[in-house]
This record gives sequence, structure tokens and C-alpha cells, in this order.
Amino acid sequence: MSRLALGFNARISFRTGDDEQGLRDGIALFEAAEDLGFDTGWVYQRHFDNYLANPLTFLAAVGQHTSRISLGTAVIAMRYENPILLAEAAATADLLTGRRLKLAISTGTGDFDSVFGAPVDDARAEAQRRLARFLAAVRGEVVGYSDATAGGDGGEPLRVRPHSDTLIDRIYYGSTTVDAAERTARQQLNLLLGTIISETRGLDFAEYHALMIEHYRQTVPQPARARIGVSRSVLPATTPESARRYREYDEQRRREGPGASRPAGALAPRALPDGFAMCPVYHGDPARVVDDLLADRAVAAADELVLFLPPEFTVSENIRLLTDVVDKVAPHLGWRPQSSNRPLTKGDHDDIHSRGTAHRMAGLA
Repeated sequence: MSRLALGFNARISFRTGDDEQGLRDGIALFEAAEDLGFDTGWVYQRHFDNYLANPLTFLAAVGQHTSRISLGTAVIAMRYENPILLAEAAATADLLTGRRLKLAISTGTGDFDSVFGAPVDDARAEAQRRLARFLAAVRGEVVGYSDATAGGDGGEPLRVRPHSDTLIDRIYYGSTTVDAAERTARQQLNLLLGTIISETRGLDFAEYHALMIEHYRQTVPQPARARIGVSRSVLPATTPESARRYREYDEQRRREGPGASRPAGALAPRALPDGFAMCPVYHGDPARVVDDLLADRAVAAADELVLFLPPEFTVSENIRLLTDVVDKVAPHLGWRPQSSNRPLTKGDHDDIHSRGTAHRMAGLA
């Protein structure tokens, strides 16, 4: 079995009026995660709210402050994107960051179609139409002609430039159903499973994810090359204060669903529709968290475990959480830091933990 990769998913959120600092704190989080040996940092996209809206611009900036960690989008809403412009931006960001981009896309949420262009009758069909054109552009296929007129193909063939010839192998699709996982496999895309599913078929969350992975691997043409990431809320408590904090977060998430842990000023999302479900929070004593993860069949079948970070947590809280996972949980799952065989010392951890505070006080150079 290949080495388990370890990632995190950060909302890059900010309080109203604190937009710039929130983005800078996000860069500090990636720097700390790279020092800890994390394989990937994924960022969420949410339009018109107190969260990151343009992941590729942000990740290009992160790439100037890091050198190894992979940089992921989880997920870009395809139905709102111009596929050619997205292909150009993705290739640019990938090349500027040393081919470290992992680009996860999906249909997208919200009712912003008229804001971004025109209303659509079928959001999923529109997203798939744009996805097909985007993938063709990323592969380097001809997307038009320089002198094309209505009904004709005149002039020089047009291909997206710059071109990253390996980016196509690092594109994921965020799926929430078994059928979507099978479609993703047929498209020969990698699979990213998030913290929400849109059906359960009478199974608990982890079992449904395991079913999705099973169908995906049975369908994908080259299963040995396909990669699967599974998101989980993992909160090992190492102090009485963190135990209380994580327990309260779990309780809030059970009450409020996707609306839990919002930064001040953020919009309240819609409640989950009937039939949807959110992943449980694995929290408490680190040994108990390890047992929960080892019993999770989807985590066992995945190539990467992606830690979902509570959006309202400060950069210092999230760095401490990542540090505790690296210290107390991940080694028991078979993970080791990719960057070094040397174990991190207490001095290393203290330095990493203090970085968020330092950036907040002084800003990034």
C-alpha cells in the first residue's frame, strides 16, 4: 500500500473588515503546515462572503512563501467559470508554484448564475459542459481558430498558453454521490470526497464514502494512477481547554450544520436539504480519535486524509490543531512527514505555533 498523504482544508475566512489579515493569516498557515510536513493544503471557494473567492490567486501567492507543499482547490464552482480563462489561470498558477497545484472542481453551490452570466435550467449539466471544454483546454487541445467566423474554422489553431503538460493528472472532482463518483472515474479525474454527501442509501457517512470509493475504483480505467482524497473533521484534544473547545464545536455543528463556526459577518448558509448528511467530528482524547479513524473504511481506502479546519478558528488555533494531529494522530495511521526523516522537536513546534501570532503582529514581508 502506498504512503498515506496528509492534507488540510482551510476556509481562509475573515471577519468583516479584516479581509487582508485573513488572507495573510492563510499564508502563515500554509508556511506552518509545510514545516510540519503536510503534503497538501486545500482551500475552499465561496463567492460574496467572508471567505476566499479566488483560490488560484491566493495559491500563487502561497507558492512564493513555500517550496514543497502541494496547493489544492476544494472546490472551484465550475458552473460559474469561463473554462478557457480558468485553464489559463490554472496553468499560470501551476507553473509559478513549481507544478504543485491540485485543482479540484465541482458543480458549485448558491444561486449566482445570473450574477456571473445567465440563469441556467440545469446547473449540473452546465457545469459538465464547461468542464469538458476546460479539460480539453488543459490537455492542450485546439479550442478555436484565430480567424473563425460563424460556422467556419479559419486561421491558426488556438491553444491555451501557458501550458502545463502535467496539470491534467492533478485534477480532481468533488463528488457527493455514488453516481457522481462513477462519472468522475469515467472522466479519468481524481476523486475528492468532502464533508457533505447528498444521499446516504441508509448507510452512515463513512460507509457511504467507502461505497463511493469502491464504485470509483471499479470504474476508473487506470485505478493505479487515480488518487482519492477523503475529508474528515479531526480534532484531537491535548488540553482541557481544547477538549472543551472541540466539544462545543461538535455540538454547534450538530445544531447548525454548515452554518457552524462562521466568522463574524459571514452569511448564514442554507440548511442541508432532506437526504443530505455531514461527516461526524472525531474529537476527544487522541487515542480515541485514532481509533475512530482506523475504524473508518473510507479513510483506509483513500490515498490522502484531508483535515477539515473549523472556519472560525484563528490561525494560531489551527496551527496548534495541525501540530497535535502530526504529533498524536497521523503517525498511528502510517503517515510520516515527507520533507524530512528527522522528528520535530519541541523547539520546532514552539516556533511553528508562534508563527501565526508573529504574522498577525508584523504582517508578511
